[in-house]
Amino acid sequence: MPEVIDNKTIFSLLEVSRSIQKTIAERYRSLYWIKAEMNKLNHYTHSGHCYPELVEKKEGKVVAEMRSILWKTDYQRINEQFRKLLNEPLRDGITILFQAGISYDPLYGFSLKIVDIDPTFVLGELEREKRESIQKLQAEGIFRANKTLPFPLLPKRLAIVSVETSKGLSDFFKIIQRNPWKYKFEYTLFPALLQGDKSIPSIIRQLANIAEKTDEFDAVAIIRGGGGEVGLSSYNNYQLAKAIAIFPIPVITGIGHSTNETVSEMVAYQNAITPSELADFLIQKFHQFAIPVDEAQNRIIQASKSLFEKEDRLLAQYSQSISWNSKAILATEDHKLTTLTNHLQLFCRQLLKDRKADLNSIQRLLQLADPKQLLKKGFSITKINGHAVTKGISVKVGDEIETILYDGTVYSKVMKKL
Repeated sequence: MPEVIDNKTIFSLLEVSRSIQKTIAERYRSLYWIKAEMNKLNHYTHSGHCYPELVEKKEGKVVAEMRSILWKTDYQRINEQFRKLLNEPLRDGITILFQAGISYDPLYGFSLKIVDIDPTFVLGELEREKRESIQKLQAEGIFRANKTLPFPLLPKRLAIVSVETSKGLSDFFKIIQRNPWKYKFEYTLFPALLQGDKSIPSIIRQLANIAEKTDEFDAVAIIRGGGGEVGLSSYNNYQLAKAIAIFPIPVITGIGHSTNETVSEMVAYQNAITPSELADFLIQKFHQFAIPVDEAQNRIIQASKSLFEKEDRLLAQYSQSISWNSKAILATEDHKLTTLTNHLQLFCRQLLKDRKADLNSIQRLLQLADPKQLLKKGFSITKINGHAVTKGISVKVGDEIETILYDGTVYSKVMKKL
């Protein structure tokens, strides 16, 4: 009962609390469906109970906050429903539609006792966010911006956004590092959270770091292990999808799921349902370059062989032709030489015969011109001072003359000149 002191009615804290408890219990007797964002699940493994922190936000600001209780048996049942429908457990950072009773405890204060959570509503919220992100990106004209970038001929320098301990990343590395064709890849890991609301700023921050040195990379790969729809909800976020869409080099994704493509995957240059498939995509790019090169090399080798074989045949033909022509030419030239030799011999014989006849004629002329023969016929030679006298004018009275006869010489003196 309240006390009366100095005409003042004074209630104890417990009395006030019980009054509030009674009033709320009488006023809120039913269960209510409530929508809120579950900021933290607060699951305690030792007891199995959860104490979710529920908030409502307007324009990014918290406008209401309330604690709640989810007892172990209810949590196990609800969590199993989430796993079956969403392939994900109940977790932090999702907007939920839950059924709860409203209660007040004098010791623990006001709370919501959650008895059920609708997993289909979570799917609907994810789909709504997805549609809104797509519409915004399309309205800004950037939805296909990354897809229109030129893709490198050989995407060997990769900036990888992932968690070092991710099984998906391990599978990716096994394929690209052990490929039987020995294609070489270079990569740099940019660690980031890949699940939940915190993954959004974490991935965006690493994309910003990569953007400062895009000349060092051919493409960005976002790699994550398997997960269900709820776990992938952050990849429908408008800000994350926009960061991928406007990135200056191609972004490729392998975030480990096979259904319901996220917005981030839609705007990426290329997406694969698993990290392993993404690795195969990159290796295929090397194939697309290497196979034509190998085929061209084989064509060059075959063409070279054919050309050499053709030239060898032509050379053999030319050699044989030259051999036949040489024999014919040699035979012809030999015949010509024999004929020329015969002609030359005949010519020389005739020439020698003619020259011999000429010499005989000259000899006879010389014999006839011999002074002895003239002297023998009665002619004589007159000389004065050793010189033959051919003109009378050259002889003077008193000159001594020498007259040569066939059989001797007569010396006389000119006594008279007529």
